[in-house]
Amino acid sequence: MSVNLTLLTVMGALYACGIYLILERSLTRVLLGLMMLANATNLLILATGGYAGLAPIFNRDTDPRDYNDPLPQALILTSIVISFAVTAFMLGIIYRTWVLGRQDEIQDDAEDRRVAGTPSFDAEDDSIVPVETSEFPLAMDAAAGTSTAGVLAGGRLIPAEAAAAEERPGSQNLTQHPEGGGA
Repeated sequence: MSVNLTLLTVMGALYACGIYLILERSLTRVLLGLMMLANATNLLILATGGYAGLAPIFNRDTDPRDYNDPLPQALILTSIVISFAVTAFMLGIIYRTWVLGRQDEIQDDAEDRRVAGTPSFDAEDDSIVPVETSEFPLAMDAAAGTSTAGVLAGGRLIPAEAAAAEERPGSQNLTQHPEGGGA
């Protein structure tokens, strides 16, 4: 199979122009870019389908290799239907923005600029997760490196049995502490 250079050149030009137009801020240009990308994709599928052959109608005298492959034709038909639906959707969006704002250009807003200026490092998401991830970690004796019989919660030591009772569903373990507050 040899490659049709004209189809490849036209397909490359359509892809390049389509990508350039999609990167614009005008919705009409984005629509034209999407249409160019859809047509370039149709040409790509057509080029990968090979040379035209006989119609895929069965005849005993015809060699099976002489038939045309119907799959690229079905893919192109599907691509045409999808690109039509996307075009109709984009036309609805363009019409709505024109009715509401009398402009086709999408403007930057302050929130876009703020998000673009924030660093990608998030202290909470990028922090080191400790080995103990329980809500009630066991209090460790720093000198001996052993666990005491309690749970450190809110700056005070709660007995391990009381902390375990709080973890059970339907627990009514509500005792008042001298500092005030609940359990």
